[in-house]
Amino acid sequence: MTAFHVMAGSSAGLVHPDIRRIGVADVFDALRLGWQDFNAKPSHYVFLCLIYPIAGVVLATWSSGVNMLPLVYPLVSGFALLGPVAAIGLYEISRRRELGMDTSWRHAFDVRRSPALASILGLAFMLLVLFVVWLLVAQSLYTQLFGDMPATSLQALYHQVTGTEQGWNLILVGNAVGFVFAVIVLSTVVVSFPLLLERDVGAVAAIETSVRATLANPLPVAMWGLIVATGLVIGSIPVFVGLAVIMPILGHATWHLYRKMVVVPEGK
Repeated sequence: MTAFHVMAGSSAGLVHPDIRRIGVADVFDALRLGWQDFNAKPSHYVFLCLIYPIAGVVLATWSSGVNMLPLVYPLVSGFALLGPVAAIGLYEISRRRELGMDTSWRHAFDVRRSPALASILGLAFMLLVLFVVWLLVAQSLYTQLFGDMPATSLQALYHQVTGTEQGWNLILVGNAVGFVFAVIVLSTVVVSFPLLLERDVGAVAAIETSVRATLANPLPVAMWGLIVATGLVIGSIPVFVGLAVIMPILGHATWHLYRKMVVVPEGK
């Protein structure tokens, strides 16, 4: 029965929320609204989102051992796959601000009492599995091109990747595979978590709604994906510190993008 609730939510059948068609201008407007949410109480949000740069530094440090060096880039880039989970609290803050409710940072953890918590955890587990699969694929690709002996230092790894034919093949194929993973995640969760936070529709309906929203708005969603990727790169350059600002803005903007694309019934 619990498994059924995770998949179908509180409804007797699969829910199909209506989707709006939006333009690229709406994407930038969602980004503007996300900035306004962040700017309303920046000290609270920066404090809350310090976990992002800390997590990034931990990942990089953990992977700095000799045997883990080839996974530095896959770990950092794959960390973006888990971003939608980490931003759940920010969606809640934006939702409460939209409704004129208290937006103290402690409410970011109200998701613990959400009726859709089981479905949210189910989607989070799906993203975790994709993250692990991405790491396994990246490791396998590196091993196929360079064998079982990894580079002994970051300098050696840099030369190995940029100064050899195998390295350029790794860059091209690795980024192509990473792009496929990114597209899968973007299309399946672009509105899934905000939808579950607002309505207990179940994981299947949330994913299906997200895919329909992507198919109905391919260019705006692609633009959103490009904005997210660019923002994460910029935020990661100064030892991940910029993510303390970039991630909350993107998180808040995701909520507003959801509100623009998904029609919420009256009274919801």
